[in-house]
Amino acid sequence: MTPTPTPQNGAAGRFGVELDRAPAPSATVLVRGARLLDPRHGLDRRADLLVREGRVAEIGDGLAAPGGAEVVDADGLQAFPAFVDPHVHLRTPGREDEEDLDSGTRAAAAGGFCAILAQPNTSPPVDSAPVLRSLREHARAEARIPIGFVGTITVGQRGEQLTEMADLSAAGAVAFTDDGLPVRSAGVMRQALQYQRLAGRPLALHEEDPSLSGEGVMHEGAVSALLGLAGIPSVSESTIVARDCALAAYEDGQIHVQHVSARETVEVIERARAAGTRVTSEATPHHLLLTDEAVRSLDTNLKMNPPLRAERDRQALIEGLRSGVIDCVATDHAPHAREEKEEPFELAPMGVTGLETAFAVLHTGLVLPGIIDLAMLVERMTAGGEPFGIPAPSLAPGSAADLCLVDLDAEWGVGEAGYESRSANCAFDGHGLTGRVRMTIAGGAVAYRERSFALGAVA
Repeated sequence: MTPTPTPQNGAAGRFGVELDRAPAPSATVLVRGARLLDPRHGLDRRADLLVREGRVAEIGDGLAAPGGAEVVDADGLQAFPAFVDPHVHLRTPGREDEEDLDSGTRAAAAGGFCAILAQPNTSPPVDSAPVLRSLREHARAEARIPIGFVGTITVGQRGEQLTEMADLSAAGAVAFTDDGLPVRSAGVMRQALQYQRLAGRPLALHEEDPSLSGEGVMHEGAVSALLGLAGIPSVSESTIVARDCALAAYEDGQIHVQHVSARETVEVIERARAAGTRVTSEATPHHLLLTDEAVRSLDTNLKMNPPLRAERDRQALIEGLRSGVIDCVATDHAPHAREEKEEPFELAPMGVTGLETAFAVLHTGLVLPGIIDLAMLVERMTAGGEPFGIPAPSLAPGSAADLCLVDLDAEWGVGEAGYESRSANCAFDGHGLTGRVRMTIAGGAVAYRERSFALGAVA
């Protein structure tokens, strides 16, 4: 059987919002003997899974491979619904030396992701329909997995004048954010929430009060005092989250709080949700696993915004992940050129990469010690699109094939074989991890195979 190409917007019909990828041959693959884990559908068993022409066709024991199918011996491997990352920086347009659509989606596929949402703080920013249409055209030529593009809330991300949200939405914007910068003015935020109803897309918010964060470069606490570095207090985040939750409740708006880092923020979101406010949130692997104690090394790969905070904050994030106050995991994958990260800590840019390591670091740091179970991790990593109208991927027969094969016992060192990303500023560089993605099928097409992971074809 000759594979047929998936349509350029193959993800649009599946997800209900328009995601873009390059055409790719629809997969017909028989996965033999994997442990299938799909917690939303109560699936947890060892079985064969057949993907036929890009869709999950059948689950069972001893399934026969159709002629021309690729057969994967998955004995000892896990098959999960693939992950969705709602917070990725691809640096296109403007800084393709750090990341482009091809390298970023290749890194995402290597991490087990079947879809990502690209943030708009590029050069120029995605603040108009023509810029967005151009990006989508590039994605339909270069992206290895489906990408959704997010437009800015304000023109030039200056926090003053709202973008033409309705035009951006009509051009395919999945959401709106000024990520990298907060919306400083409460009046502008209220306006944005009012216009949001017309555009029909949520607002994703980078939350900090610049008058409190100031020139800070790390979390304000004992470690910043010891190092003599300007600190960013946790209330810089939580006070603006409280403001925006109050405004969202007043305007009946929908907001998504990006990269939650502080205990007080978790408490604010929990109270707002209990009161009926439509607010969702995300946390990153680095905030779930690391604290400001790691910054004693002055490794610039540990510099990000919001910063790594105290242990009490980290524990609050983990509890929020357990309770569902934090809806999903997001990497905030933020590539930077090597020479930029080689500057002194105070001068280096904020941001770390994370697409290729997200599952493995959380499996190593949270699942293996028994802090959360594997099913919860899979559920939170597949939930990244839900706040934006993108249903979680599924292994259920009839579903589009979005799955990853993972070896939970594989031990590896981050960065030892390089990165699929163009940038190497990973917060976990050099760490030893357990658990590795071997293969990813995204949008019904094989998007990634580990170099040493071979497939066989049935005649």
